[in-house]
Amino acid sequence: MTALLVARFDVKNAEKMDAYASAAGPTVSAHGGEFVAMGQNVGALVGEDDKQGVAMVRFPDVLSAKTWFSSPEYMACKSLREAAADMQFTLYQTE
Repeated sequence: MTALLVARFDVKNAEKMDAYASAAGPTVSAHGGEFVAMGQNVGALVGEDDKQGVAMVRFPDVLSAKTWFSSPEYMACKSLREAAADMQFTLYQTE
């Protein structure tokens, strides 16, 4: 079963966000992940949604996603991620 990582975020620093995306993108690919969608919040239809941006990444399976997230290559991006945006990552197993 594949896994879908949903990253929701509010950008704090656009320049650092660009640098984070450039640094983190290759680490996703190296672990079998592929970006499915990226976009901006245009309004909640039900409930509240306080994050402005979203990125969705498909991985071959949950283990691949977790291995990517804890990999030394991605961990090297952590301080840049924290300076760039407030982020929330949620991992889903898909059928």
